[in-house]
Amino acid sequence: MKKFGKKYVEASKLIDKDKNYTVAEAVELVKKTSTTKFDSTVEIAINLNIDTKKADQQMRGSIVLPNGTGKSKTVCVLAKGAQAEEAKKAGAEFVGENDLIDKMAKENWFEFDVIVATPEMMPALGKIGKILGPKGLMPNPKTGTVTTNTAKAVEDIKKGMIEYRADSYGIVHSSVGKVSFDAKKLEENINFLVDTIIKAKPLTVKGNYINSIALSSTMGPGIKIDKNSFDK
Repeated sequence: MKKFGKKYVEASKLIDKDKNYTVAEAVELVKKTSTTKFDSTVEIAINLNIDTKKADQQMRGSIVLPNGTGKSKTVCVLAKGAQAEEAKKAGAEFVGENDLIDKMAKENWFEFDVIVATPEMMPALGKIGKILGPKGLMPNPKTGTVTTNTAKAVEDIKKGMIEYRADSYGIVHSSVGKVSFDAKKLEENINFLVDTIIKAKPLTVKGNYINSIALSSTMGPGIKIDKNSFDK
């Protein structure tokens, strides 16, 4: 049986495990139950009634949260010519072509959080897909990281773009900000993400779509949110 620390146990006492809270109540609690000395990330878990083995029920995409994530991301852009220059102007920390791909392959170089690539760079990048895949770094058109508009992709990432994806159990895990955020800003981020997931409901899903929603801070206890408190 997993043993929890004293702070976690004390924080858990503030939560009614049998209650589904409103978004506002959950945000208030996630702030009170944060147990770390650092500024914890606020995370949401959305359990969906989908079968991810079916191609038309796979949930994946990207959005720019209204109030960002509270974390700045380092961006690596693989592009040529004008697209490379635009990426530099937009604030990408690393911009290059095959030279950077070779560096990743030969030197195990991954001093960045996100890779953005133009379509023409994908064949070369695909050769190290087995390295990038497990690290969650492989660019994908669905998340806006394979694009012919590198400047917009970099700007969106810097503003607080997040990628969301349902795991094999149909659960979407995502950051929605930091504990230090104003409560209203956290609520806006949560509502925006959940609304996006609701609108992306696969047509082949019948009946109940969202099974449950829970909020937590880094190493903090989970707080159940009333799924009916969101617009359907």
